[in-house]
Amino acid sequence: MEAEAADAPPGRVEAALSCFSFNQDCTSLAIGTKAGYKLFSLSSVEQLDQVHGSNEIPDVYIVERLFSSSLVVVVSHTKPRQMNVYHFKKGTEICNYSYSSNILSIRLNRQRLLVCLEESIYIHNIKDMKLLKTVLDIPSNPTGLCALSINHSNSYLAYPGSQSTGEIVLYDGNSLKTVCTIAAHEGTLAAITFNSSGSKLASASEKGTVIRVFSVPEGQKLYEFRRGMKRYVTISSLVFSMDSQFLCASSNTETVHIFKMEHLTDRQVRGQAEFLPDGRSSPRLFCVRSLELHF
Repeated sequence: MEAEAADAPPGRVEAALSCFSFNQDCTSLAIGTKAGYKLFSLSSVEQLDQVHGSNEIPDVYIVERLFSSSLVVVVSHTKPRQMNVYHFKKGTEICNYSYSSNILSIRLNRQRLLVCLEESIYIHNIKDMKLLKTVLDIPSNPTGLCALSINHSNSYLAYPGSQSTGEIVLYDGNSLKTVCTIAAHEGTLAAITFNSSGSKLASASEKGTVIRVFSVPEGQKLYEFRRGMKRYVTISSLVFSMDSQFLCASSNTETVHIFKMEHLTDRQVRGQAEFLPDGRSSPRLFCVRSLELHF
């Protein structure tokens, strides 16, 4: 995710914020700026404790930390085709790789590191950073939309399979083979994410009205959540809670929707329904409860 920083207060020189991201288990926050990057611990809710900062690479637009380890991946606008991997506690560069076009996103777990370009995805082995596989000729993906399970035992990768529809390609990062293709939405994809165990995959289309959850690796639809009926929105982020009981969606409407995934018995289905924003109900095998947080 990216964000614009506010102007610096008088008398202070603050580097503009260009990107920020949580690590895989949300225990650390990484931010990229015009001057470099910084890593913060999230052990306290009262303050952010900086654990590392570097100004060696300016104009950072991608910075990803591997869980709470010392491995950090950085990409700069000065060299947008180059990925730099560092061991920040030792102050050493582990490696750097250059690619044929600009790097759009980076995803990693304890088994794999993914580099997403507009028309290809590179899969590296996290232990020695060797290139294992290049997924070529993917449909044009100008935003670098892709997801990687944080569970290294289930290193599934998901990416758009079409430019015109919401098709998802599910790929096994361990066996390096395509698992299945999921017809998730009629419109093109806007967001995809795995739960912590890699057993579920959530997706949203560019319309932002419907969010669906699928089983992994089968690709069967488990849940369908109605975020809205009439107004189209741009969903920028989807994330599961660590226990996979809740799914959070944020969009450009300055609201956050939180859905609870709850299967119902046949008897409960007759007495309960999916709650839709306009007050209508639609019986389903699950109950959707949404919470809007206004900022």
